[in-house]
Amino acid sequence: MIGLPDVRAAAARLHGQVLNTPCVESRMLSQVAGCQVYLKFENLQFTASFKERGACNKLVQLSQEERARGVIAMSAGNHAQGVAYHAQRIGIRALIVMPRFTPMVKVERTRSFGAEVVLHGDTLEESRAHAFDLAAQEQLVFVHPYDDDAIIAGQGTVALEMLEAVPQLDTLVVAIGGGGLIGGIAAAAKALKPGIRVIGVQTLRFPNMYNAVKGAALPQGESTIAEGIAVGRPGQFTQPLVERYVDDIVLVDEGDVEQAIVMLLDIEKTLVEGAGAAPLAAVMKEPERHAGRMVGLVLGGGNIDPMLLAAIIQRGMVRAGRLARLKVCARDVPGSLAHITSVVSSAGANIDEVHHQRAFTMLAAQNVEIQLVVQTRGRAHVQALLEALRGAGFQAEEE
Repeated sequence: MIGLPDVRAAAARLHGQVLNTPCVESRMLSQVAGCQVYLKFENLQFTASFKERGACNKLVQLSQEERARGVIAMSAGNHAQGVAYHAQRIGIRALIVMPRFTPMVKVERTRSFGAEVVLHGDTLEESRAHAFDLAAQEQLVFVHPYDDDAIIAGQGTVALEMLEAVPQLDTLVVAIGGGGLIGGIAAAAKALKPGIRVIGVQTLRFPNMYNAVKGAALPQGESTIAEGIAVGRPGQFTQPLVERYVDDIVLVDEGDVEQAIVMLLDIEKTLVEGAGAAPLAAVMKEPERHAGRMVGLVLGGGNIDPMLLAAIIQRGMVRAGRLARLKVCARDVPGSLAHITSVVSSAGANIDEVHHQRAFTMLAAQNVEIQLVVQTRGRAHVQALLEALRGAGFQAEEE
């Protein structure tokens, strides 16, 4: 089981090879959450993820014979890029096995770092098995995404930087996939500051560490917006670290994570992926648990598919009432739509979409149902817009 000396040694190896990312207070998030929120911006690493730390710490310790053989890794995203980038930088051959469903943007990004990419399997387990087979066939060194002491120690350097930047932190909130990040962070943080709380976060759809540590049997889903922590089982090295050093594990749902992504984009102007937003989602879900505390959140990564991000932003605007869909009933005569749009304009809203529904409605044949998607300033503005439409003689309601 690794300890503080291992993490300190990793920090010495990583000096000048990975970024010492900022750890600063977010005043606006602090006001919203009711505690002092400090953000550790690991999404600012060159490959936009903390995974670089463990990958680099592992690779620089390889012997000359191992470097000559090359390395292999299995990953659907951030670990692949971390291994590929540092292998290219050091001059080591890297073979990366990725599931067939991996978004092409991540595949091409990994290839751009000089790695050979093999797409195999429809699940992470199938890809992992194939990677082990290739490692044996080609005598490659397997670089595990989390269940390796060198990887865990490398990830633990995040804690050293956070407590050096903000020694007063009394709580760290960290996402959990296989447990490499939280295992290293918790081991280092508890050694430096025994009274500090370390809280892990998983999604309801992938509660593997939660089940293992708490003896629960929650079902596992097939997909999550936080795919970076969608791991089927905890590591043999990481689970004992979590059991020993982590104070609690909380679960968040998909909507919590989506909201946290939008909040970080809107308030902090920083882009994170689902796994990177999970710590904020946990704090916002249970604000009373952290009231008055100094809480450090690790924004683990920023690699998110642009199309997924677009959908999340739209859904976030709907939840906040900044994008609303209205149903307005009117006489099907010339000028009705012009009157409606005039009322919407006067109320200060902007129309995104207009759809006339004549066939699929129970209205009288001479009437029409008009569906509007409008941009507003929030829930109160939506209600004001509805009142303005009703005041103009239209039947109007939010869908």
